[in-house]
Amino acid sequence: MTSAEPVSRRRRFAGLRDLRDIRDLRDLPALLKLLIGTQLAFNVGFSAVLPYLSVHLDQALGLAGWLVGLLLGLRTFSQQGLFVVGGALTDRYGPRPIVLVGCALRVAGFVGLAFAGEVWSVTASVLLIGFAAALFSPAVESEVARQAVRYERDGHLPRSRVLALFSVAGQIGAFTGPLLGALLLFVDFRAACLAGAVVFVAILAGHARLMPRHIPGRPLDSAPAATRTGLRLLAGNRPFLVLCLAYSGYLLAYNQLYLAIPHQLGSSGALAGLLALSSVLVIVGQLPVTRWVSQRLAPRTATRVGLLIVAAGFALVAATYPIRYALGVLPTAGLVVLLTVGQMLIVPSVRSWLPDLAEEHHLGLYTGALSSISGLVVLAGSSVTGLLLDSVGDTPIPWLLLAAVPVVCAAILGVTRQRAA
Repeated sequence: MTSAEPVSRRRRFAGLRDLRDIRDLRDLPALLKLLIGTQLAFNVGFSAVLPYLSVHLDQALGLAGWLVGLLLGLRTFSQQGLFVVGGALTDRYGPRPIVLVGCALRVAGFVGLAFAGEVWSVTASVLLIGFAAALFSPAVESEVARQAVRYERDGHLPRSRVLALFSVAGQIGAFTGPLLGALLLFVDFRAACLAGAVVFVAILAGHARLMPRHIPGRPLDSAPAATRTGLRLLAGNRPFLVLCLAYSGYLLAYNQLYLAIPHQLGSSGALAGLLALSSVLVIVGQLPVTRWVSQRLAPRTATRVGLLIVAAGFALVAATYPIRYALGVLPTAGLVVLLTVGQMLIVPSVRSWLPDLAEEHHLGLYTGALSSISGLVVLAGSSVTGLLLDSVGDTPIPWLLLAAVPVVCAAILGVTRQRAA
């Protein structure tokens, strides 16, 4: 279809273009299909347990708010903060062994959490759960980015479209997981943990059988010196560090799905409904949004717009705080919607931007470092947020501060662009 065709005809076939987005998945190489399917399965197992962890720690174990925030921050740090380890190991050994070890650790963490009753055992289980993802997530994310760039260079789909499919698959898992977890909570939290462990046993078995030992298009340089060189280059890569800052602001906001929003709702049922709403929005909207954004906005601009939309969600909760009881769950639902729209702009933009800022043989390291730096921010931010919710939680102050973070990050992205120009 050419640009000379009438607008009415283009609109007539808009639905066919949406169907084509689904057919794109069918036409992908087998390795990309495996990686996208892996993301779906990861999120099913994760989302069956983690959204309900803060409620379990608060209500079942009776932990203080600051300790709940610290434990959630430790989980995020042991995951996001140590992604750089998983990324560097992936560059050296390839994704297959790293994914297998990570899945085994995730199984151990979920089983441990199912039976944990003391702070030390909860902490150990949470750290295992997080570090497992620090291994398998950068392995999968860096490889899907590498293969998406390769696929684009071969004259097929733009990388942003492939990465949008990756995001949609993850959100299908994020939609299914909380529903599975909510059903299992009718038994108890232990049942949800054991179900999550079973999912990761299945992923482990599937990858042991299906993941190729030799990955097409992977560089062969695996010397330890290469990682040291990559770290030096990374530390001096200003555009990459600015990207890390922007992603940190987004990730801190997104993690409020597991801390501030459950605290505000006080109900596992309402939380499950809002998580499902978020996932449905991404499943339905991610591909059209990515197609529209890729044609009109550069990744930097799309990321800035997404951050401002996220900030608007937290500002909405703060602005309606005096009448929150009359409005019920509506302001929080509005926050979740705006947070999700921001996510649809930010995540594919950041993932498609990253390969342009990193050397190909260090892509795993850069992917891991992006999440590690963000994880440090979330560790500090979650602890502060938990403290604020304990001390001044019945005020709009925490929500105003959470709104300010993405605004500052968006402003810095704009300033650095102007200086570069």
